[in-house]
Amino acid sequence: MANLNPGAQLNSVPAPAKQTLSSAYIDFASTGGASWAQQYLPDLMEKEAEVFGNRTVAGFLSQVGAEEAMASDQVVWSEQGRLHLSYAATIENAANNKILMTTANHAIRVGDTIVVSTATETAKCYVSAIDQDSAASGTDKLVILAQPYAAANLAATGVGMGNSDVINVFVYGSEFSKGTNGRAGANTPGFKSFANTPIILKDKYEVSGSDASQIGWVEVSGEDGQSGYLWYLKAEGDTRARFTDYLEMSMVEAEKAVGSSGAEAAGVKGTEGLFAAITDRGNITTEVSALADFDNILKEFDKQGAIEENMMFLNRAQSLGIDNMLAGIGETAGAGAYYGGGSSYGVFDNEEDMALNLGFNGFRRGSYDFYKTDWKYLNDSTTRGGAIDAANGTTSDGLGGIFGVIVPAGVSSVYDEQLGKNLKRPFLHVRYRASQMEDRKMKTWTTGSVGASTSDLDAMEMHFLSERCLVVQGANNFMLIKGGTA
Repeated sequence: MANLNPGAQLNSVPAPAKQTLSSAYIDFASTGGASWAQQYLPDLMEKEAEVFGNRTVAGFLSQVGAEEAMASDQVVWSEQGRLHLSYAATIENAANNKILMTTANHAIRVGDTIVVSTATETAKCYVSAIDQDSAASGTDKLVILAQPYAAANLAATGVGMGNSDVINVFVYGSEFSKGTNGRAGANTPGFKSFANTPIILKDKYEVSGSDASQIGWVEVSGEDGQSGYLWYLKAEGDTRARFTDYLEMSMVEAEKAVGSSGAEAAGVKGTEGLFAAITDRGNITTEVSALADFDNILKEFDKQGAIEENMMFLNRAQSLGIDNMLAGIGETAGAGAYYGGGSSYGVFDNEEDMALNLGFNGFRRGSYDFYKTDWKYLNDSTTRGGAIDAANGTTSDGLGGIFGVIVPAGVSSVYDEQLGKNLKRPFLHVRYRASQMEDRKMKTWTTGSVGASTSDLDAMEMHFLSERCLVVQGANNFMLIKGGTA
C-alpha cells in the first residue's frame, strides 16, 4: 500500500482524515499564506462587537419638536410683536427736553405718558410734541419733547445730565385735557414675519452583484435595539442610520448662504438651523458655573416670554458643572457639600450605607422649572464633542464651543399665512415636502440589476432622500450656552 504524504502545504494537499496533529493547525501568525482554504477553519465569532455602543446621535428633535408636511418651496410664519412700547434712545438736549429716538418708525404719539430711565435715575414725562428736526444728528430721525412731571426739564431730573446719554423709554399711558380732540395717528400692533426654505439631503448605499451573491451572515444588534442575523445589508443599515442622523444634524447646524458666499456661488442656498436661529433671534450666554450665572438667565427670560418649563440639553462638562453648582447650595459651616446642612441630592437622602447619586435631573429656581439631560450630539467625538473649539474657543461664525441649549417646553400661538388663522404649534418643528403624489419626508428606493432589475448596472443601489427645514418659533425664548465670551 502506498504511503500518503500530505506535504508541508495543507491548503494544497488535503489530509486523508481530520487529525489533531500539530502540523494540521493553522498558524495565522506565519507568513506562509494561511487562508480560509486550509484544512481546519478558524473559530469564527459571528457576533459583531459593539465597541462604540449606540452610535446614533439623533433624538433631540423627537423629544422637543414635531413634524408637519408642506407643499411649497418656502414656509412663512408670523410672530406677535411686543404688546407694550419700549425703545432705546438718547438725550439730545436735556435743557430743552428733547429725546432722540434710535428708530424713525417708533409708535410714541403726542399725549403719551412715558418713563425715561438711565442706569441711575428715572423720570416720568408727558409727550407734548414730536419734531422731525434733529440738529444733533443731522438726520430725519424723530425727536420727541418729553415734559417732566417733577421738574422744569430733563436736566433737573438727573436723567439727562449730559447730552447723548443712552436712555430707555417706555409708554405707560396717556393724558389729555378737557374738551380736546381725539388722538392723532393710530397705534397698530406690530408683528414679524419669518421664512425658511427646505434643503434636499441625499445618500446612497451600493453593493455589487458579485458581493451580493456571496452570502455571509453576521449576528448584529441594530441602533434601535433590534437584533438578529443580517446578510450584506448590514452595511445598508449603517448607511440608513447615518443618513437619519444627518437629517437631524442638518436641522441643528444648517446655515443660510449669504450673498457672494462660496456656497451661493456653488448653487446652494442653505437653510436656517437651530444654532443659527438662536444666534440671530435668541439669547446667548457663556458656561454656567455659579448660581449668579443662572439668575442672569432667569432675568433675561423674564424680559422675554417667561416660559415656566424649559429643557436643558447639555454636554458633559456643562451638565457636571450644574450638578456641582446645585450641590453647593445650602452649605453650612462644618457641613459637607452633599449631606448634613447642605442640599441633599442623592437617593435615600445620601445615607451613609445607601447609594450616592451625584446628579440632578431637574430643579426649580424662582418661578422656572428646568429639566436637565445630556445631549449625545455634544459629547460624541465624531460630532460636536470632537470640535477643536469644544473647550472655550470661538469659531468664525461667532458661536464658539457649544455647551448646551435651553429649549422652552410646550407650544406657541402663531398666525399661519396659508390657513389664515392662529394655530398652536411646538416651538420647534420640522417641515418636510409632501403631497398626495410624493412624500419626501424619508424617501427610499432601489435601483440596479440585483433582485428586481431596473437598469443594466451590475449592482444594487439603495437611495435615500429627504427635503426638509426647521421652524424655530419664539427664538427669543431659547438660550444657547457656549464657551468663550458671549
